[in-house]
Amino acid sequence: MADQSTNSAQTAEADKGYWQANLRLIYISLVIWALVSFGFGILLRPLLSGIEVGGTDLGFWFAQQGSILVFLVLIFNYAWRMNKLDAEYGVDEE
Repeated sequence: MADQSTNSAQTAEADKGYWQANLRLIYISLVIWALVSFGFGILLRPLLSGIEVGGTDLGFWFAQQGSILVFLVLIFNYAWRMNKLDAEYGVDEE
């Protein structure tokens, strides 16, 4: 009986660690996304207006294309990191 409660406690602790790691990854991704899309594209646009990328200023580039590209990179990074996290905690798909 004690063996079963110890196993249950270990499983609960592993689940807690898994979700904490998952939430940390989500929060980091959201901060990066907000910084790039809102920060660089809107708030810092006047500062970035003197720097040219592909014939347009960097602020416009971040607002139009850069934020979308960063968002795509974040999606693939999240999927890759979650696969590693799933394998680490033994909840991966086989």
